[in-house]
Amino acid sequence: MPEQADPMAGIPVDPAGAGPSQHTDVDRVLVDEHQLRERIAQIAARIDADYAGKDLLLVGVLKGAFVLMSDLLRALESKVPVDFMAVSSYGSATRSSGVVRILKDLDADIEDRHVLVVEDIVDSGLTLDYLLRNLRSRGPASVEVMALLSKPARHKIEVPVRYVGFEVPDLFVIGYGLDFDERYRGLPYIGTLRSELIPEH
Repeated sequence: MPEQADPMAGIPVDPAGAGPSQHTDVDRVLVDEHQLRERIAQIAARIDADYAGKDLLLVGVLKGAFVLMSDLLRALESKVPVDFMAVSSYGSATRSSGVVRILKDLDADIEDRHVLVVEDIVDSGLTLDYLLRNLRSRGPASVEVMALLSKPARHKIEVPVRYVGFEVPDLFVIGYGLDFDERYRGLPYIGTLRSELIPEH
């Protein structure tokens, strides 16, 4: 019997998108509001099952994951505490170098606790790899990752991500917490920025 694909590995997104956007700066919608709600509910149900009876802490990576964290938390049946980290990756505005500094550290002690890092997108994987090594040095029971989006074409290092919402093509994506120049985070879907608005890189 052939091995079945992991349902938490990420749903491939059609580069043609889910349809046009009414926002003048958005070229097209890649993942619409319904798809986001449905996928987050699926992942929340799996997290509830996987961590039943365990001391779980959700750690959101600011700023991109704050919208996802809010919706994921409300979709979970279990009452899970949350904390946040903010990191800065040196590099250009659109490319991560993986050289990271922590701008806001955790308030909570994670020793012997199960930690689930909540990320908006896994791009090169360099920043996330640094963050996971940092967290693992603090003696947690486990550290896993939930990412809304993964961009496989850009991965420089393969970081294990336990729950992936969607796999997106190598496009400049915005919305649902993801920004360009601190704008577009409030869009209720994942879309692509019009090419003429993307800086040269």
